[in-house]
Amino acid sequence: MAPRSDEPRRDPKGARRGSSREVGPTDGEPRTGEPGIGGISGARAYTPRGRTVREERGTPPRSVGAEQRRTPRSTRSGDPFRPALQVLDGGRAAARSGRRDAPAAGRGGVVRTVAPRTPRGPGHEEPPPRRRTTPRRADRPAARRPSRKPPRPPKLADSRLRLRLGTALALTLFATIGIRLIFLQAVDTPAYAGGGTAARTRTVELPAPRGAIYDSTGAPLVRSVEARYVFADPTEVEDQASTAKALSPLLAIPASKLAELLKPRKLEDGKESRFVYLARGVEISAAKQVQALELPGIGVHRDERRDVPGGDLAANLIGFTSQDMVGLEGLEARYDDVLAGQDGKRVYEAGRRDLDAAIPGGYSRTTPAKPGSSLCLTIDRDLQFRTQQILSEGMAKLRGGTGAAVIMEIPSGAVLAQASNPTYSAAKPTDSTPVAREDAATSFVVDPGSVHKAITYGAALQEGVITPDTTLPIANSIKMGDTWFSDTHQANGKRMSIPGMLAYSSNVGTITIAEKLGKDRLIDYQKRFGLGKPTGEGMPGEASGRLLPADEWSESSHGSVPIGHSVDATPLQMAAAYATIANNGTYVQPHLIKEVIGPDGKRTPAPAPITRSVLSPQNAAALRTMLEAVTTVDHATGVTAAVPGYRVAGKTGTGSRVVNGKIDTDKVSSFIGMAPAENPRYVIAVFAYAPGGGGAVVANTAFRDMMQFTLRHYRVPPSTGGSAPKFVVYPR
Repeated sequence: MAPRSDEPRRDPKGARRGSSREVGPTDGEPRTGEPGIGGISGARAYTPRGRTVREERGTPPRSVGAEQRRTPRSTRSGDPFRPALQVLDGGRAAARSGRRDAPAAGRGGVVRTVAPRTPRGPGHEEPPPRRRTTPRRADRPAARRPSRKPPRPPKLADSRLRLRLGTALALTLFATIGIRLIFLQAVDTPAYAGGGTAARTRTVELPAPRGAIYDSTGAPLVRSVEARYVFADPTEVEDQASTAKALSPLLAIPASKLAELLKPRKLEDGKESRFVYLARGVEISAAKQVQALELPGIGVHRDERRDVPGGDLAANLIGFTSQDMVGLEGLEARYDDVLAGQDGKRVYEAGRRDLDAAIPGGYSRTTPAKPGSSLCLTIDRDLQFRTQQILSEGMAKLRGGTGAAVIMEIPSGAVLAQASNPTYSAAKPTDSTPVAREDAATSFVVDPGSVHKAITYGAALQEGVITPDTTLPIANSIKMGDTWFSDTHQANGKRMSIPGMLAYSSNVGTITIAEKLGKDRLIDYQKRFGLGKPTGEGMPGEASGRLLPADEWSESSHGSVPIGHSVDATPLQMAAAYATIANNGTYVQPHLIKEVIGPDGKRTPAPAPITRSVLSPQNAAALRTMLEAVTTVDHATGVTAAVPGYRVAGKTGTGSRVVNGKIDTDKVSSFIGMAPAENPRYVIAVFAYAPGGGGAVVANTAFRDMMQFTLRHYRVPPSTGGSAPKFVVYPR
């Protein structure tokens, strides 16, 4: 290797290196510029040529141009300018060459300038300048690329890309959380809040008391009272036999029945039954004794039961309810929607297990129970009791019989009493039979018999077929079609007055008058008097009866229909027909409901009854007078129904009913009358069915006793118009 020279190295043109800006490789002329300008920009612009490998080994270069075109590898050399260039370049050149002493790339906090070494001598030859790293000017020819590129370091990840990706992920995460929070707070809040509340809430039913039923004076016929029910959880009962034995005297239920109820049983879904009623409507005092026993699996809870102070008083009218307070029969069933209230409930938050109590300040909502409304009937409790008593006494003489009695007020049409026999106790309906629970006044359908004759005579009067003074020759019998109709009181062809025909209940006289009236007009008046359809009194299941249509009449029907056969009617329908006569010819719908009393005590009167004109007042008064002959004429059919001190107008009847698909002929006796006859206040109808006969005596005497009590109960003064007129049966 040639020794270093103390003089600075010059290019072929003699220019001193480092004294001015870089000399172009083609012309060798120095660039114009300020000598001595230093600094970072000047240092970066100065790029000395490095030595070639051949120079390192002492081999002379081929030429100056070749030297300039060759880019030497980074080696350790004694170039005095190399350290300064390495520092000014930030260590990048050294880093690329792989030198150990190179500073880390990118470290540029402090730039240190290293002075060039002093030339060693005239014979010293400087290494060629390194190639420029800055882009070459366009006026210079491009240098030859090195034959071998230095190895590049592995490409590092871009920190900016990582930052952007992380930011995007963070924003996405926060946006997702924000959207979810919005849904939780705004959209899903009710569902989650409701679900949480439902898990903590308890519901307690607040039963609504059922409305009462009162009589016209406000006395209770039936009402609801607080009670208790006793239940059992069979899965928790330890000893069935001993538990049943302990409960039997308190619940008045046989121990054997209780033991059967306490046996474990499975439900339809296969699970064990955990609830069974042992008794309903238990008295509170008895329920407290049950609780005091502290029997495992036995519990007591609030209940309601119907209290019937009168027992069987108006039981066939009132009916009864189930243990769940649902009306099953009678007015309890017909007006169940009025009597039944609306149960309330209390929903509140409670703790768990031993803290199962309302949380103070927690959710609590109470829906008050709405008690049912009450019914005020037109029934008079005292009159109802006496009517039932009289009917029962009379029917006790007839085995297997059925009796019915109706008392109506004139002119209102209100039903003051309505009795049936047999009867039952509404407090214990399970101990009775279906027949005993029927209301005979509205379900007892019969051929009314001779009590129907008042309708025939009333129609004939109104149509002018007869007058109160009419007399007709009456034979002992009359044939209609293939049927003979006879009289029990034979006239033997004599002329008979209308009052006489009613007094002796002449079939022949009635049929003769009906023939003059005609079937069409007779049917029309039957309908006007209220036959052929339910009265709408208020009882459920009221029978409508049936009228024989004109096109179904046979020849014998002309004889049977006028005297009350081939006609189906109920005692109540016939009572309403006679009330029309008593009310000066105006029909008034019979009714049981006086008013409805709301839970707040407000009284709402019942809808006004249906009314219609059937007879003129004059004809109605004339008919009433003629009907007095039934209770005043010697040997008349209704003499035993007369009430001392009062004028009574009425009519007896003997009809039939269908029993087991067969007609039981002439076994239904009846009497329907009104008093005082000159100004009627009440109408009473009594029907008695006796399989063995003899009902006429019961009906007449029962009517007399009922009317006598009714007149005295309401303090009706005796008849002021004197006694009934003297009737002539067979005028000359």
